[in-house]
Amino acid sequence: MSKLNVALYKLPVLYEILSEFKSELNFNLFNFNKNDEIFKNFIKNNPETLIISSELNKSFKNLIYYQKALKVKNLFQQINVYLSKSNYVAKANILIGKYKVDTNSRIISNEHAKLKLTEREIDLLVYLSNEDKEKTALDLQKNVWKHSKDLETHTVETHIYRLRKKIHDCFDDEKFIISNKNGYRILQ
Repeated sequence: MSKLNVALYKLPVLYEILSEFKSELNFNLFNFNKNDEIFKNFIKNNPETLIISSELNKSFKNLIYYQKALKVKNLFQQINVYLSKSNYVAKANILIGKYKVDTNSRIISNEHAKLKLTEREIDLLVYLSNEDKEKTALDLQKNVWKHSKDLETHTVETHIYRLRKKIHDCFDDEKFIISNKNGYRILQ
């Protein structure tokens, strides 16, 4: 997931202050001094941008508005709250193949059915969906189970077998997780 964009609007001094910490920030920082075409295009192309401004503008979708003196500590708290909410929403809307996966509630669904999964099953699906090529059982042990070579590969194979069965029973889909001699992958 990419970093959140934070746009400072008509707050040049705050931008100077935050720029000194730019490498430490967990968001992208932008500065705009007027509501011109550059600003409008940026917001149009990045609709989830958090705007921080001393001017109240109801057309801004995500706004932290400061009318009085600004305390940086409070600002960071508000930004972190917004980041948390944005991450929560983003994790609720992951598309994997023809399915929607909500990692918060651990539900995989399509337009016809929903299926509750375990945390490990969700981790497995997300990991496989982010990979372009097959992943071996040993690779899954290391990156999904976070185990070294001590874990038996049957654990991975058993989990995948059970997950395939659940998906087949709920969605009648036998080809969502495929395997071959090179490993496992999601059919996108």
